[in-house]
Amino acid sequence: MSESRLKVFTGNSNRALAEDICKSIGIPLGQATVTSFPDGETFVKIDENIRGHDVFIIQSTCPPTNHHLMELLIMIDAARRASAQRITAVLPFYGYARQDRKDQPRVPITAKLVANLIVSAGANRVLTMDLHSQQIQGFFDIPVDHLYASPVFFEHLGSTKTDTLTVCSPDVGGMKMAAAYADVLGAGLGMVAKRRRSATTVDAISVVGEVQGRDILLVDDITETAGTLSAAARLLREHGARSIRAAVSHCILNEVAYERIRSGVLDEIITTNTVPIDTRGLPITVLNVAGLLGQAIRRINTNESITGLFRIKGF
Repeated sequence: MSESRLKVFTGNSNRALAEDICKSIGIPLGQATVTSFPDGETFVKIDENIRGHDVFIIQSTCPPTNHHLMELLIMIDAARRASAQRITAVLPFYGYARQDRKDQPRVPITAKLVANLIVSAGANRVLTMDLHSQQIQGFFDIPVDHLYASPVFFEHLGSTKTDTLTVCSPDVGGMKMAAAYADVLGAGLGMVAKRRRSATTVDAISVVGEVQGRDILLVDDITETAGTLSAAARLLREHGARSIRAAVSHCILNEVAYERIRSGVLDEIITTNTVPIDTRGLPITVLNVAGLLGQAIRRINTNESITGLFRIKGF
């Protein structure tokens, strides 16, 4: 497939990231009209010829989640009906990922439903980043390229790491990620055990590992209310932690989260621009993953391996 047949389009979820991705690979962002009718229905029109082209549609399914998901599905359908040769759905953030199993009676597996919708709309493959759980790749009946934001984090953290660094998981489920960060950064490893009382309230109940006088890095894939992070940070402070930062791939912050960050329990949150984020003058550092996603798009377009994108510079 010729590189010149590459076309990249975006919905309205994160246009700034799409523009950065196109800039990183040296092509213009495709022209498409993506608006809403007065009754809220989404209208899409692709404003250029894509017949026989390799089309990439960039759309994070971040809030308003359902609206952005419908934009993505309708854009995929429009591209299919416009005779695109191949359609890749690029989801820097995959919404509904936490609904990936039946953990109580009579609940859906919505992550699988969303995967079915994307395939049914006409996508030929998916490119995404830092899924909440690895098994979601198996929910798709098409190829999935799963990137990790960790190389971007490691490049940033490498310039600020100290001899007293301890990487902590804010819950049991994140231990694998924390262990990987600790290994690369040559740091200690710890964990905070938690008990969730509601969707917005979390109790941290115990700490495993050495935290007295240490610089703590909490790692997680997603936060909305910062409840898990702030509860862990408070307990770590009580155990004598010197400083506490958090590295989170996707920050879908609401007002509760901003209040918790403003309280100062965390010294810094480091995140990425997979979703739009307003720092509001708070200690939030946003790293750019456009280069990583751009390289993946270029390699998929030219049928090259993307394994090299997992290699970490300087480590």
